[in-house]
Amino acid sequence: MYDFAVSLKLELKNCQLAIYFPINITVYSQTRFPISNYRFPKYFMDLKSLIRDIPDFPQPGVLFRDITTLLQDARGLRYTVDLLAEKCADAGMQADYILGIESRGFIFGSALAYKLGTGFIPVRKKGKLPAAVYRIEYALEYGTDCLEVHRDALSPGNRVLIVDDLIATGGTANATAQLIQKIGCELVGFGFIIELRDLRGRKILPDVPIVSLVEY
Repeated sequence: MYDFAVSLKLELKNCQLAIYFPINITVYSQTRFPISNYRFPKYFMDLKSLIRDIPDFPQPGVLFRDITTLLQDARGLRYTVDLLAEKCADAGMQADYILGIESRGFIFGSALAYKLGTGFIPVRKKGKLPAAVYRIEYALEYGTDCLEVHRDALSPGNRVLIVDDLIATGGTANATAQLIQKIGCELVGFGFIIELRDLRGRKILPDVPIVSLVEY
């Protein structure tokens, strides 16, 4: 059981009238996540209006979806994290750890871990982690890349939710999934802020719940 003290404010600006009154709300929860981590406040925001389009970046012909304008908007950032937490919980993603993919996955992954009461683990490019690592190489359009996670960060049987800011072709997210499954962890789902549907990245991901907040 959770008790909330809520203050509501009614403003009639033309009459210069403000009324405040308290409301006590009792909420019962059977979920493993603290109910205060999501559901409140319940409102809608157009996240696309906070994401800036940058043409011809990082190369000609590419339209870049810039989330820095979303991050600098306090209300928009809070709404994004709250909504991601709510959708992941609704999808049954009960995780022990959130894995954030370098680098913008660190921003949303650590915030989501705080909201859901889990630990956060960074997945980094080769040579960025100081201790012994598990490593996986994966193919790019031209050449290969590598992802690493600390060996002492995960144990077989841990439940893991993978988070990144965007899914395009899905290659990096799929490689991260292969890495944690290689360790013996249970993958409970993926969480993304942006999904580029035309690139069909989710088609190559494992058959687990996938959450995205904005689609292009």
